[in-house]
Amino acid sequence: MIRINLLGQTRPRASRRPTMAVDTGGAMPFAFIGLGVVVGLLALGFLYYTWDKQLSEENTKIKALQAQKTELEQTKQQVEAFEKQKAVLQQRVNTIEQLQRDRTGGQELLDMVANTVSRTENLWLTQMTRKGNSLAMDGSSASINAVANFITALKRSGYFQKVEILESKQDDKNLAIQTFTFQITAEIAPPQPVQARPANAPTPPTAAKTPAKKG
Repeated sequence: MIRINLLGQTRPRASRRPTMAVDTGGAMPFAFIGLGVVVGLLALGFLYYTWDKQLSEENTKIKALQAQKTELEQTKQQVEAFEKQKAVLQQRVNTIEQLQRDRTGGQELLDMVANTVSRTENLWLTQMTRKGNSLAMDGSSASINAVANFITALKRSGYFQKVEILESKQDDKNLAIQTFTFQITAEIAPPQPVQARPANAPTPPTAAKTPAKKG
């Protein structure tokens, strides 16, 4: 339909309606939630990295301690083996020293005992056994006084530190003659070291020879 403007005036243009403003208030909570999620993920990632690093360091320390423990166990086994070898060698050394002590002065000891017995009247030995520094003697005598004299002679000889009588009784097997059996133990004294004379010590004077008188 055609409209004609009879007034001759320009027709005012119709004004546009104002546009509606967009409400962004509803999107703010979602932004904060997203930001919190991102911050939380970053924090968890940092904690995970820190814990993983500490765990790796602890595992490294544990491996080093385990290796050190293995080395210490091997060292302990070696020390124990050395201690066993040392004990065996020490036992051998003690045996050799004991044999040397038993051999040293053996003949001299026998001679001394034999001379002591020969100087004691009415006494004789039937058995003598030596174990280390201990000497056991079994014998018979015609009287108890003879046994006492023999013990006194052994103590005065200087070869023994301790002389003890274990048993002394009358022999019931031989009733025709009164005899006594005895058992004596003595501890052999260690040999006295020989004192060497100093090199600058004066020599003892020798007795001057006097000329024989002519008859």
